Amino acid sequence: MPTKSNPPLRIAITADPQIPVPPVFYGGIERIVHLLVTALSKQGHEVTLFAHPDSKVCSKLIGYSNATGNSTIDQLQNTWTINKTILSKKFDLVHSFGKLSHLLPMLPLSIPKLMSYQREPTLVQIKKAVRISRKDSLWFTGCSNYIADQIKPHAPAYAIYNAVEMNKYIPQVELPANAPLVFLGRIEPIKGTHIAIQAALKTGKTLVIAGNISPGHQDYFDQQIKPFLNAAITYVGPVNDHQKNELLSQSAALLMPIEWDEPFGIVMAEALACGTPVIGFKRGAVPEIVKHGLNGFICSTIAEMTHFIHRISEIDRKEVRMDAVLRFSSEVMVSQYLKIYADLINYKRSTLLKS
Repeated sequence: MPTKSNPPLRIAITADPQIPVPPVFYGGIERIVHLLVTALSKQGHEVTLFAHPDSKVCSKLIGYSNATGNSTIDQLQNTWTINKTILSKKFDLVHSFGKLSHLLPMLPLSIPKLMSYQREPTLVQIKKAVRISRKDSLWFTGCSNYIADQIKPHAPAYAIYNAVEMNKYIPQVELPANAPLVFLGRIEPIKGTHIAIQAALKTGKTLVIAGNISPGHQDYFDQQIKPFLNAAITYVGPVNDHQKNELLSQSAALLMPIEWDEPFGIVMAEALACGTPVIGFKRGAVPEIVKHGLNGFICSTIAEMTHFIHRISEIDRKEVRMDAVLRFSSEVMVSQYLKIYADLINYKRSTLLKS
């Protein structure tokens, strides 16, 4: 909490314009922004959020006039919306979860800027931004070491794991032997829904599939998912937070047979918060999130995944939940961001004193 020696901060936080904060269904980054804005506001900090105009937050909200943000004109207008406010008022720090380009007008200024990457970083843009920026005024975070380590050769960068509200997820420490497996995520090839089905078929386990069908991937669903749906393999569509909690907590394991380098995968933290182990392919941040043999298993093939599905009973679901609280709670994430805020602001002050 703010004190006399650590007064409340005035913080501007930017999100992408397309999805409200918090989201109802899909929207991992928006969930993280909502957790952070809510916690900072409750601690007494003065937060201004730039986001979709339908966002519902306890802080001051400045809604983008162009919520699609797709065209060049939209992006320019949204950049103007952010910068006209930030440049006309005195903020202690700007924290961006949106486009790095939105910070362009303020890059040469001394105001501390923190850019958080929840996706693969574009290193060409990062190097250009660092060259334009006032010396050491632009720092970065990644949602995993997998992301942060790509940025570190070019700028100060730190890994801060994404988080979930632990009190929203009620762990189930004992499940019946016939508890289903679950796949929860966007229905598209890189997420590996089809692989989860094959693993379930090979083990004879039931599988519940949940998530939205990504735009442009209806054919994938119709050809590689729908033909396998039956009493044992079901698709329940997108789920809200309440449904997600019930689904994950009652599942034997979450399958993550990803075919891309997942930057983090909030669904893994959500599953672990329910005490549900994760069995995932060794891509992206999975090896950081999953502790092999402790809260799940790491594998590389369908054969290995089916092998570890048969070993789910070796995992202590109470230990899974405890590990999630220690690493992926919102309190941990917020305290880490506040530490970086303080370091960045103090670094700016010390730099100004030396100049």
